Amino acid sequence: MSKHQYAMVMDLNKCIGCQTCAVGCKKQWTHRDGAGYMYWNNVETHPGKGYPRNWHSIGGGFDSRRNLRPSPLPPKEDYGEAYEYDYRQRLFGGKNKPVMPHKKPTYGANWEEDVGGMNAGNPYFFYLPRICNHCTHPACVEACPRKAIYKREEDGIVVIDQERCNGYRYCIKSCPYKKIYFNEVAGKSEKCIFCYPRLEKGNVNACAAQCPGRIRFVGLLDDAESPISKLVNDWQVALGLFPEKGTHPNVYYVPPFNPPKDGQAGRSLLDDPRLPLDYLIYLFGKKVVAAIEFLHRELRRTQQGEKSEVLQLLIGRSDQVRYRIVPDALRMDAPEDVRRQLDAHTTGPALTIMGTPSTIGHLPSGQESRSCGNTATGGCRSCNLASQRLVT
Repeated sequence: MSKHQYAMVMDLNKCIGCQTCAVGCKKQWTHRDGAGYMYWNNVETHPGKGYPRNWHSIGGGFDSRRNLRPSPLPPKEDYGEAYEYDYRQRLFGGKNKPVMPHKKPTYGANWEEDVGGMNAGNPYFFYLPRICNHCTHPACVEACPRKAIYKREEDGIVVIDQERCNGYRYCIKSCPYKKIYFNEVAGKSEKCIFCYPRLEKGNVNACAAQCPGRIRFVGLLDDAESPISKLVNDWQVALGLFPEKGTHPNVYYVPPFNPPKDGQAGRSLLDDPRLPLDYLIYLFGKKVVAAIEFLHRELRRTQQGEKSEVLQLLIGRSDQVRYRIVPDALRMDAPEDVRRQLDAHTTGPALTIMGTPSTIGHLPSGQESRSCGNTATGGCRSCNLASQRLVT
């Protein structure tokens, strides 16, 4: 059991689907060989099939008796290709043809963008940004026969030891959110690492830092002063995806409930919802109704001139409001070997313009056995994803 748990809340009422978070994450963590098709952070339109295709209906997680419920392995075509574009003919070949991908696209990470559905003649959709949920009870950890996946003791972040991973992909089958990917070049599974190298240096996750809509809140669930604890524990307006999967996800969402339908201002959002409640219950469980009722009452209060603490927090006016990163507190609770390593490198590597650690080095001799191994842009490629801790 981890001593603490970092978590993220995303307010879906504020996501504009700009994909800036996806690009920021892509440039930082998966801009390298074998990772071209991966989006550790993706933004998909709902209702929709998502990425990979139909991830939310093919299985994974646990059944009611806590037995693993693996799904089939999604085929490569359900993720989409890492397309190459023929800029050479356009820029230098004099052919003046449109820039085209190297093969005809058949699917991709945002294939159904802005498609959505119909609700009694009212078209609707919303954006759902997704990262690894860093679950409290990760099915991927239980499914791995090599014990290569583990939760970090000091902050609950789930990582993959690249040296122990043999690429069996049971983790992908067991994950109900399909947020683990297989790198065919490295022969290993890879996933979002919740930007722990940034958190250890006091910087928020890259996806949150890049978000122009200020939809993301980051902090510890067990820190009563964090925005996460207030939204999830106190007001209970942020909910995890598919709670029935049994993994207890630690990425939470404020359900989309606003604005009302055109011409329906003043009516109850539950009596005449812009989005079908059945679909929100499908995604977030039955507690979504109570969350929307609470938010609706708070909205009414503000419309009558009163103040609402929860709505003021959700505006997210500044980084200080949205994030509460506490590297020093977590350092004190880290295992002794980890704490020694962090204390020896308190300043960490410099960051690039995208907030990317500019160098990630090898672990000191004898400490290579627990490495999730994710490299950053300009990082250590030669060690083939072999670094778990930042070492300058």
